[in-house]
Amino acid sequence: MSLRPRALPKTRAQTLRRMNELDLTPEGNPFMRPGDDNISGLFLSHLRAADLYWISEDMTALAMHAGEQLTEARWATVDRPSAIGLAAFEGGLGMVQVAPGVESPVEALAWGPGPEETLIVWHLVNRDRLFGDVPQMKVDRMPPLLAVREARLPVTSQPIPLDDLPAHEGMRPPRPIVAALAAAWHVMQQPQLAERQVQEPGRAEARAFRRSGMPDAGVTLVALRRQHMPQDRDPDAGSDGRRYRHRWVVSGHWRTYRSERYSEQTRAAKQWIPSHVKGPDGAPLRSTEKVNVWRR
Repeated sequence: MSLRPRALPKTRAQTLRRMNELDLTPEGNPFMRPGDDNISGLFLSHLRAADLYWISEDMTALAMHAGEQLTEARWATVDRPSAIGLAAFEGGLGMVQVAPGVESPVEALAWGPGPEETLIVWHLVNRDRLFGDVPQMKVDRMPPLLAVREARLPVTSQPIPLDDLPAHEGMRPPRPIVAALAAAWHVMQQPQLAERQVQEPGRAEARAFRRSGMPDAGVTLVALRRQHMPQDRDPDAGSDGRRYRHRWVVSGHWRTYRSERYSEQTRAAKQWIPSHVKGPDGAPLRSTEKVNVWRR
């Protein structure tokens, strides 16, 4: 099964159809835990209503890197690109345990409102990777995307430290994965870093989706811009009155700023600042530093 952009709407439709054919009670579904009788129904409703995103490999890598530096995040609707969404991450977001002694890479995340002012983030794995050694005939009967874990994140007006996110059913949200999701939401909405374009389904596919009651709005592709390299100079260099004799590299980092979107809570928003060079034009670059050129 491919999670390429053009295949994502069909993969979503196949997942819904296969799940509707399965026994979704806790006794019949090995991925459900006791007390989660209604959780599969909630997942199905989220999956059906989700806006679709495909995050390129370079953008996925940037989200993972930026997420490592993110200490807190909000999960409110205003912080998300869509209230309900499904995003496939090219290259994956790391491994999670799906059964004792069994791990699989998380290749997609879906999110939507949960009970008691929470946001549920579903961790999805590729059926073919999880059941690679099982005969193909049996694998084809399973949903292409399997929700093997969910994180329940509090929806608050204030950001919450990522290290303090509450556990659900004794399991804490995997910090690297939820941090990467929060970082991806921030970065993909910065036009100077990200390119976004919508890939519409073909006419036949669109008609099939409409007949089955599925949305046919296409997939939003999110990728880094064609080329990003450190700037030759930073306009703020030397603004503190000092005289600099060298140039140096400032690593990528988060910057806090005031935003109209957050005025009702007088909150500060975050923006990812890519690596750049500071110092006077023509000055030598410190020999201990190196400038990395990042091309797609």
